[in-house]
Amino acid sequence: MLSQELVKEALRRALSTGADYAEVFAEHTRSKNINIISAKVDKIGDSVISGVGIRIFKGTRCVSGSVSSLAPEAILNCADRVADAMDGSAQILDIVLRERLFGDIHPVKIVPASVENAGKIDYLREACIAARDYSDEIAQVSGSWLEVDHKIMIATSEGLLAQDRQIRTRISVTSIASKDGENQTGSTSPGARKGMELFDDHDPRELGRKASAQAVTMLHAGYINAGVMPVAIENGFGGVIFHEACGHSLEASCVALGQSQFAGKLGTTIANPKVTAIDDGTIPNGWGSINIDDEGTPAQRKVLIEKGVLKTYMIDKLNGRRMGMESTGSSRRQSYQYDPTSRMTNTYIAAGEDRDEDIISSIEYGLYAKQMGGGSVNPVTGQFNFAVNEGYIIRNGRICEPVRGASLIGKGSEVIQNIDMVGMNVERAQGMCGASSGSIPTDVGQPLIRVSSITVGGR
Repeated sequence: MLSQELVKEALRRALSTGADYAEVFAEHTRSKNINIISAKVDKIGDSVISGVGIRIFKGTRCVSGSVSSLAPEAILNCADRVADAMDGSAQILDIVLRERLFGDIHPVKIVPASVENAGKIDYLREACIAARDYSDEIAQVSGSWLEVDHKIMIATSEGLLAQDRQIRTRISVTSIASKDGENQTGSTSPGARKGMELFDDHDPRELGRKASAQAVTMLHAGYINAGVMPVAIENGFGGVIFHEACGHSLEASCVALGQSQFAGKLGTTIANPKVTAIDDGTIPNGWGSINIDDEGTPAQRKVLIEKGVLKTYMIDKLNGRRMGMESTGSSRRQSYQYDPTSRMTNTYIAAGEDRDEDIISSIEYGLYAKQMGGGSVNPVTGQFNFAVNEGYIIRNGRICEPVRGASLIGKGSEVIQNIDMVGMNVERAQGMCGASSGSIPTDVGQPLIRVSSITVGGR
């Protein structure tokens, strides 16, 4: 992507005013979006992002800059500007780069950009037709296709030179059910670090029917009464609870500054002994998987919580300096325009030993959260609020009528103490996670779990 001589000169200039570490991050990314509404193509968009980000450290002080060009003059000027912002004496350093090949544990069979749009549109159209035909109450269906080809190069003053190519593909179907002027929405959005072979993993008709089934079910649902009760949260996207309510608080960007509910608690029991939580960037072809992070550190499988005990955090280089700890391969950024920081990859609660039927039958009256939605969390306090997109009342140990308008309200440090039953069937689901270093792909996941007591918002 960039010549070694250019990269070495940029690093030398960036270090010229006394920094003790310098990094060049180059990127070239192509992406495509195809959107259809009611089986007709609405929009096809192609985009290209190309540029370089340069960072320097002096102790725990960081200065960074970026330029939307791969031209040598622009890159060297950026390095000079970054160096000028760091006070220190001039120095001349010899940079020796050694290229490292970390391999690819996420093989792609067919690069999406090499395939004509027609096949992708036909797939989306088939999904949307199946969604529309599911029920007369389906008023509108939309589908989208996303493909991203993300190429990066990382070079550092420590001598590292590494490159990676990240291809991801995602399909989404959204249905709107309508009756008597009222609308409800259902959706499904599988994705992976794969190419066109993602088609082989998902029947388009099944995707369409799944989205419409949720929309129709919730259209006929009643409302739940608010209160404190036990809740069974289903696998897959149910893992967003741990991701948001606890995961962000385990990122070094919060922990290093003392802005986390779990700061200073390594080795202590922070969760129910039933809970083991993992962040694993090495899952083959996972949506959030990486070969190397955006600082060039190889991906790792990290056991964050083991049987309730906090074992480690997710750490990037800068916050690792602040904490006196090594990077865990957790540094990520949306693009060269953002400074990288500690972020999640594929984060999930590991399988337990409880049977799903035992979890449901243990609840006399409560909520079954089949499909979670979005929400918000304060990583300092751990306070969260999440919508339940598809929920059902549990009565006398049986899943009964659907209910709408439910939300889960609580505090991360408390909810993981209250997870007292953990099922065996782990599934993951895909999402985009936003934070200071931009929006990045992450997986969430878990088996079916029971939270013994949590506040359920409703009417």
